[in-house]
Amino acid sequence: MLWSLFKDFEELFKKDRRCRARVVQTLGMSFHATLTRRLRNLNTSKNLILFSNRVIFMNITLIGMSGVGKSRIGRELADKVGYNFIDIDEIIETCSGKKLQQMIDELGNEEFLKIEEKAILGIGRIENSVISPGGSSIYSGKAMDFLKSISKIVFLSATLEEIKKRTSNFSKRGIVGLEMGLEKLFDERLPLYRKYADITIDLKSDYNDQSVVNRIAKDVISCY
Repeated sequence: MLWSLFKDFEELFKKDRRCRARVVQTLGMSFHATLTRRLRNLNTSKNLILFSNRVIFMNITLIGMSGVGKSRIGRELADKVGYNFIDIDEIIETCSGKKLQQMIDELGNEEFLKIEEKAILGIGRIENSVISPGGSSIYSGKAMDFLKSISKIVFLSATLEEIKKRTSNFSKRGIVGLEMGLEKLFDERLPLYRKYADITIDLKSDYNDQSVVNRIAKDVISCY
């Protein structure tokens, strides 16, 4: 099956035309071009620039619990700042032809986490992008260190009660570790999100996406 080839994301992208076509359709030609350049071993810029002797990162990564709105807010943020939007869950589903929950059911949590890590590392040294990894990405130190090296990491923080109000049917969302219960999972992940975050955005009960997007853009710029 296609997902069994995920041991080498770049090799999968290179060999499988269906995956390549889906990535282009889902994420756009700019992402396709980035992967193509990497496969050809061409040098790209280092995703950062110097401005007044300060390092400016060229990407923004959104982390947080499933259901907090990373993909939705990420798309709006990317549109606002003129960036590409890269959804790691979409990459996994696109190249596997399977839903996340199906993959977890078939492979188990540990194998899925390996695939998620490969997908994150596989995006390479991209630039000018908003990246939305899955909520379980924080279990991979290697993946998070990579994201730290290419982007500012923004933690979208909301209470579990608020997430529950805005999300239905958690059992079908493809959440690693859900079998321990949502409350325990939330408590386990929270310190990891805080550990890797450069910026934390607290989502109040009355928040709207546009205000969050404006806050992220302002806070990221203020970091420089």
